[in-house]
Amino acid sequence: MTILRHAILALLITGCAVASSAQSMPPWNKAANDPAAQTGYTFHVADVDNIPDLHGNPADAQLVLFIGGNQFFVLPQLIAAFEDENPVLKGHIFYETLPPGILRKQITAGDTLTLGNLTLQIRPDVYEAGAGVLHQMEQNGQVQDVVRYATNDLAIMVRAGNPKHIHSLEDLGRPDVTLSMPNPQWEGVANQIATSLRKAGGQPLEQEVYQDKVKTGKTILTEIHHRQTPIRIMNGTADAGVTWASEVRFQKQLGNPITGVTIPDALNTTATYAGGVMRDAPHRDTAAKWLAFLQTQKAQAIYREFGFQPVSK
Repeated sequence: MTILRHAILALLITGCAVASSAQSMPPWNKAANDPAAQTGYTFHVADVDNIPDLHGNPADAQLVLFIGGNQFFVLPQLIAAFEDENPVLKGHIFYETLPPGILRKQITAGDTLTLGNLTLQIRPDVYEAGAGVLHQMEQNGQVQDVVRYATNDLAIMVRAGNPKHIHSLEDLGRPDVTLSMPNPQWEGVANQIATSLRKAGGQPLEQEVYQDKVKTGKTILTEIHHRQTPIRIMNGTADAGVTWASEVRFQKQLGNPITGVTIPDALNTTATYAGGVMRDAPHRDTAAKWLAFLQTQKAQAIYREFGFQPVSK
């Protein structure tokens, strides 16, 4: 019994050490993603009252950005650099980093979103997502002045040390590997992942990862976006998941026990990000300034710092 108690105590101590050396739960930037001028009383309870995808104060916003969630870690520097060039906007930018599909649902629902007991209605000035989506929205008259500003590749995210010895996309089909994967219903990255799975193992591999293993519970689909994948890997409910390479890099920068497996160029799928001014944008001129800023050397350097690449001309 004494041996058992000592073993349990050792496990608890080890667990505490792992938890203290890593930041498993968002918001990982410790409120650095909040551009509001006056933040007032800060109330945060991890995994209960959290809300890491709403940033700033919507009440007096002079620029509202709806941006695909995979860029959340770039925005603090990007917003700060834009405010330096436009000081009148400091403290007056509000942005959301939910999945692109959910942002479109919010737009369709009268620009209204409900999180728990909070209902927020705010009209976006800019929408940013995959270039294909922006092109379609432009064709439908929903956005205008579309610009492309960055690209990103896929990687396989695993726990540091790669204990499951995952070395390829084909390994994701193994029955002993539990996956956390983006939900195709609202995460555009799922389309790129499906393309890469077919490149690596044909339709059978895509079906195994996104259908068969979903049915058996060996693939867990995201409920928000692929920010959940590193959380699941760190808490042991998943062994791996495909994310953008930039997200692996960000987790490593945080010191979290995460690493990445490179997907060869021949099997990888590159995404191009674009943004456009919403047709009914309240702050049209400011929105145009933001999109122009995304193409500047200063903004591009920030994107490269986090693993994004420029758009090929």
